Amino acid sequence: MRRTLTGLLAAAMMAQLAAAPLFAQEMKPVITVTGEAGVKVAPDMATIRIGVDTLEGTAAEAMQNNSAQMRSVQEALRASGLQDRDLQTSGLSVQPEYSYPQNGERVLQGYRATNGLNVQVRDLAKLGGILDQVTKDGANNIGGLSFGLQESGKAQDEARVAAVKEARRRAEMMAEAEGVKLGRVLEIREGSEPAPRPMMRMAAAEAAMAPAPIEAGEMEFSTSVTLTWELIKP
Repeated sequence: MRRTLTGLLAAAMMAQLAAAPLFAQEMKPVITVTGEAGVKVAPDMATIRIGVDTLEGTAAEAMQNNSAQMRSVQEALRASGLQDRDLQTSGLSVQPEYSYPQNGERVLQGYRATNGLNVQVRDLAKLGGILDQVTKDGANNIGGLSFGLQESGKAQDEARVAAVKEARRRAEMMAEAEGVKLGRVLEIREGSEPAPRPMMRMAAAEAAMAPAPIEAGEMEFSTSVTLTWELIKP
């Protein structure tokens, strides 16, 4: 029995070795090409951080005055058409503040309260006026301005389609130079999720100006796609 099994295994191995050249001859050449593309779109929303910073003699006074100013800011934002979903507190703190004179011990100057608010503006035409109004109502720390799309799926899909077309164009060009044609697609891989890249011409907000000058510019969604084709003779 042992000799019989050994003989069968040896015969199977010989058959595989004999068939290997035939399989190698049947394999068709392939070409793998990566296409990259980007789609430019105008943003339709902005996100900005608006803060209130107050310094008072006691922690209670600092917090009380800070809260009053922030309520005025929030009322101004709602009056401009923003909804509760557009406002999110991003930080709230009260800390002692000291001065450090030379050759002396630190001196308590008071207590600083800070309150930050992340704000989404879905109508860019109102952005400059909103920034001007909130500074009048107590906001004294504005920054982190960024632009985006409320719905980015369409732009992402357009970038994917453009990347696939670019990969096919390059593959057809190289195949033609070699005297062959593209056959069926064997594999498609996306290199990365299409991500936005801001291309802003200007983003400025000056508290003393009404309204603040804002230019949203453009955003570009870029991606790469890698495809593999069989090559066939014409």
